Amino acid sequence: MNLYRLLLAHLFGALLLSAETPRFKVVTYNLENYLVERSGTRAPKPEAARSKITETLTALRPDVLAIQEIGPTNALLELQSRLRQAGLDLPHWEHVSGYDTNIFVAVLSRFPIVARRPHSQENFLLEGRRFKTSRGLLEVDLEVSPSYRFTLFTAHLKSKRTIGSADQAEMREQEARVLRRLVETRLATEPKANVLICGDFNDTKDSPALKALLGRSGNRSLVDTRPVERNGDQAASENPRWDPRHVSWTHFYGKDCRLNINHKNALRFSKSVKMFL
Repeated sequence: MNLYRLLLAHLFGALLLSAETPRFKVVTYNLENYLVERSGTRAPKPEAARSKITETLTALRPDVLAIQEIGPTNALLELQSRLRQAGLDLPHWEHVSGYDTNIFVAVLSRFPIVARRPHSQENFLLEGRRFKTSRGLLEVDLEVSPSYRFTLFTAHLKSKRTIGSADQAEMREQEARVLRRLVETRLATEPKANVLICGDFNDTKDSPALKALLGRSGNRSLVDTRPVERNGDQAASENPRWDPRHVSWTHFYGKDCRLNINHKNALRFSKSVKMFL
């Protein structure tokens, strides 16, 4: 995956905490079939691509790396080893399986994982049929310091690829609603919890899926953190209906966009954390 595509498709975020809490960076990255051995019809990711991913992530130096489209645990551990050899040590990890037996979601972290709540069997009802979420939903609690923890969710929602059994947009919305219910459960258990949701949501900001995930206004609504990377681009938008360009998304990313593009987002719920924009 070349850097241009990476910057178009992915959102990189940094959390800026209070003065007494260390600053840390969270990166979310769809690795696009990061396999180290063949799985069904999917070939291993070429060495050149894996080397470029290692180079890019080492340059970004995340403290927490949320991953989509990683292979089985051997692929995650291989990536972890590559990063360590390149000078980026993320010793703590979680890998969550799902209905798809080829690619998964995972996290690598510099901070200890103090709680794990994997969701591998989530499902939803659509048009009278029961469907499973294609990928598992990852939920962990990370301890940044003795006085600060946060909950990280990582998800990879249904792609815009059409299938015969159901409408892809409706499936994606239902998966988003499943994720939203998990967030609600977390906040019901601990109302003051700091929560960050990131991953590949495969949709635009005004879609039903993203609206469902953000929730209604109120104490438990999430905050859309885009853009999260300053790039010095102060140019006005080419179309008044669209947000200005940023490295987090492309100029195609407009309210009325009908192109089949992927967009990655990060959402958060927190009363004590500010996003570094």
